[in-house]
Amino acid sequence: MSDVSDQYDFFPATREHALLRLEHFLPNAGRRYAETRNTDFGPDQRLGTSCLSPYLSRRMLLEEEVGRAAVAEHGPGDADKFVSEVFWRTYFKGWLELRSHVWTLYQEAIELALDSLSTERRRAYDRAVAGETGIACFDDWARELAQVGYLHNHTRMWFSSIWIFTLRLPWVLGADFFYRHLLDGDAASNTLSWRWTAGLHTRGKAYAARVSNIRKHTNGRYDPSGLNEHPEPLEDDWNGEAEGLPSPPPPKEGARTFFLLHDDELHPESLNPKRFDITGLGGVTATPGRSPLGVAERVLRFSEEALADALGRGSRRFGREGRPLLPEEIGEAAKASGAEQIVAFYPPQGPVHDLLSRLAPELESEGVPLRFILRDYDRQAWPSCDRGFFKLRKQIPRLLGA
Repeated sequence: MSDVSDQYDFFPATREHALLRLEHFLPNAGRRYAETRNTDFGPDQRLGTSCLSPYLSRRMLLEEEVGRAAVAEHGPGDADKFVSEVFWRTYFKGWLELRSHVWTLYQEAIELALDSLSTERRRAYDRAVAGETGIACFDDWARELAQVGYLHNHTRMWFSSIWIFTLRLPWVLGADFFYRHLLDGDAASNTLSWRWTAGLHTRGKAYAARVSNIRKHTNGRYDPSGLNEHPEPLEDDWNGEAEGLPSPPPPKEGARTFFLLHDDELHPESLNPKRFDITGLGGVTATPGRSPLGVAERVLRFSEEALADALGRGSRRFGREGRPLLPEEIGEAAKASGAEQIVAFYPPQGPVHDLLSRLAPELESEGVPLRFILRDYDRQAWPSCDRGFFKLRKQIPRLLGA
């Protein structure tokens, strides 16, 4: 595979660019997407995919915004396949929010899996992440992920199946490898997609990477051999029963407020400036907390630039200069602005949620309590995410206001 590391420029971390990419993709979001979405044409040809995921994962673009645009362009019938793919993110977010213990178990399992690797398994793991397994397609994809920070969705499925069932490596370490390198890394989508491949999300149904499928949907670029095409699903008892919808204490309307942006919510345009007396604006990133093994520099840089872009837009919207903050600086910045509360859009399960949950008691004691706004979209969508995707899929027209 050629060096494609310069494709970082393919994902400028601004909402302006995200909107331009959406505009450019929309003519292809109908039947053409449905016909070509499964084919990975290679890292130099991003055909058949929108490449909007880095922006959707941070809500630089909103799911409903993208879904409505596709329906307006093609009608609900022809846009159905693309819109459904967008809503898989909503589904995974809601499912994990209703089963927050799965995120906790995943984090614990990474450390355990690392500690439990035998010398031979450690070598196999090192070869896999370096792209040196001898399976040409897998090795190219591993290097593409590390160089670009992106993989085609179908390729992610093949990769995870080969990792789990052919290389027989722990699924949590594969999920961690993805999460450290993906620009669109999303705690819910990434964790649960790997569990789905392993046969743990939908119990008893593992995903098999088949040679014929890879050959067909890479246009013959790859024709691997020796893959485990008849995998036995993994088993665990993680899923459990769905919990209730989160109900964080609401912010005080009209109060002096320091508005906090974060990795999961970079759309300050969603907040009505008349709702609070905005005295200050800041932003925090929890991207370094994605993995105990560290996060790719490309991902850290994208997160920082995306946050800076959102702060710039927020500054123009609220008339307050915004700046990135370290976690320990949030309380002082809020107090210096004269705020009586800190308000942020609710972060779903993941590193931001973990970070802000740890900070909340300290901020409360400092006299600037942290309060969350749960978006109406999430409040309406997440209750339909307690089981399979089809339950949410039936709600898509309502959620899009169709």
